[in-house]
Amino acid sequence: MPCRILLVEDSALVVHALTLLLELAGHQVGAAGSVAEAVARARVEPPDILLLDLTLPDGDGLQVLEALRAMDAAPPVTVALTGHEDRATIARCELAGCRAVLLKPVPTRELLARVAEWEGEVRAAR
Repeated sequence: MPCRILLVEDSALVVHALTLLLELAGHQVGAAGSVAEAVARARVEPPDILLLDLTLPDGDGLQVLEALRAMDAAPPVTVALTGHEDRATIARCELAGCRAVLLKPVPTRELLARVAEWEGEVRAAR
């Protein structure tokens, strides 16, 4: 069974590029462009890995994780994607429960290697 990834990102170009990259690596990828859309999509098809942009049109991306946790539906792995590498942002993401904070643009090799690592953890836990 392929790893289910939900990519929460409001840039259509980023969504297209990352979806193509991750699908070519054998993952099942869904996308959402807002907090509301991400929560709705995760309810229907719970992801194994949540790749979460912090700046979304309807709020802070960490609200997605908050909402899923409130429904007892938090994914096994959540990763923040951000253009901000300040300590306050990283600390906020870690406090919210993000496994990692990746600075955009994330190098493709790094992203694929990290996703493969997390996928192994998810499979082992199943």
